[in-house]
Amino acid sequence: MRENLAKLGNTDFALNDIRLDITNSWFIPASDINALRRDVIEQLAQVRRAGYQRPEKQNPVEPPAIYPEDTLTYLANVYNKKARAFYEKHGVKMIAAAYEANQELDEVPVMITKHCLRFSHGMCPKEAKGVIGVQGTVTAEPMTLINGNDRFTLKFDCKACEMHVMGKIRKPVLQMPPPQPLQFFPARPKT
Repeated sequence: MRENLAKLGNTDFALNDIRLDITNSWFIPASDINALRRDVIEQLAQVRRAGYQRPEKQNPVEPPAIYPEDTLTYLANVYNKKARAFYEKHGVKMIAAAYEANQELDEVPVMITKHCLRFSHGMCPKEAKGVIGVQGTVTAEPMTLINGNDRFTLKFDCKACEMHVMGKIRKPVLQMPPPQPLQFFPARPKT
């Protein structure tokens, strides 16, 4: 009974103590105990919801906090008017369009990661510094990933310990119309 009552799983509740005052050795099916536990958890959740008081909405800080940078590249992924207005409100002066806006036509980093294939293959120049016979022979030269017709150049920033996956936007993507803004409905529209 203790084990079945204590199974709270992914609920918002934690069990501190169980006390069972039982005079006889009763057999209660686990399904009944589990149903009892679920009912109690639902009742506790209802009590919490009923007693919840939403905190009062606070006024925004004036003047708005200044963003630490005054220039954003396409990597900041500013694609819509609201995102642009947010950064402008917080002091950013130069905001490049997101990569999806198709304005970056040259090869640019499409992903920057700490996972490094050179390190994974034992070719890290930082790791090879103390190895006799290897020091000075391992350099962070670009590598290429090939997937079907797609080719991605891998460039390495060893000082920052980063691998940059470089890509160029595909020509068919340039011919696609820009994505349309999403429209939300309070109920499913009738077709």
